[in-house]
Amino acid sequence: MLTFIGFVLPYITVLVFILGMIYRIKMWTSLATPKMTLFPAPSSGKERFSEVLKETFFFKSLFNGDKSLWAMGWVFHVMLFLIFIGHFRVFAWLPDRMLQSITMTPEHIDTMSLVSGGAAGIVIFLALFIILGRRFGVKRVRQISESGDYFALILILSIILTGDTMRFLSHIDLAQTREYFRGLVFFSLTPMPDNPWFIIHYLFAQILIMYIPFSKILHFGGIFFSEALIHKQ
Repeated sequence: MLTFIGFVLPYITVLVFILGMIYRIKMWTSLATPKMTLFPAPSSGKERFSEVLKETFFFKSLFNGDKSLWAMGWVFHVMLFLIFIGHFRVFAWLPDRMLQSITMTPEHIDTMSLVSGGAAGIVIFLALFIILGRRFGVKRVRQISESGDYFALILILSIILTGDTMRFLSHIDLAQTREYFRGLVFFSLTPMPDNPWFIIHYLFAQILIMYIPFSKILHFGGIFFSEALIHKQ
């Protein structure tokens, strides 16, 4: 099982994700777009692009519809972005070299990673827990929720929880982890970190990556194919 998780599933994950994304992009581009738009839809390309950017970074429609959900969702996405950027330290040496070039020592880098990454991990866990509780507790939200919505939230919550546990209660050899991922890239079998929390966290993450192209999580990609951006009068 460990061999499968560490040396077979990663390649399956990448393949499923790429093929799934190709399928979704083809589906988006084949959708029919209306010949006319209703006022006050943006008319120029610049206005349409501006609306898409507002929706992408500030969740404009969600803000207009449900400000409490907007606040939780925005915090969640910002923390998720910070955590995503922070994970580059696991896969490559470049971020460390860049930070050291501005006179930051390895000790400073580790401290910054612990504080910022740890804080982001706690905040995103609380935000996600509230969002999940809202799906269970608010009747109108529960009525429109599907099994896939709960699966995605529980899966992400499990990834965050195992990641926080690995950060605060366990120890992972960062050098060994980097060597393992470098080995995957160059098809060289390098031992996977034997930390059990890493293995569980890694398994959940791979499941999520494969699930993304076929789920509502991909709303972050679909927005760029929305009518507001591609419609031409």
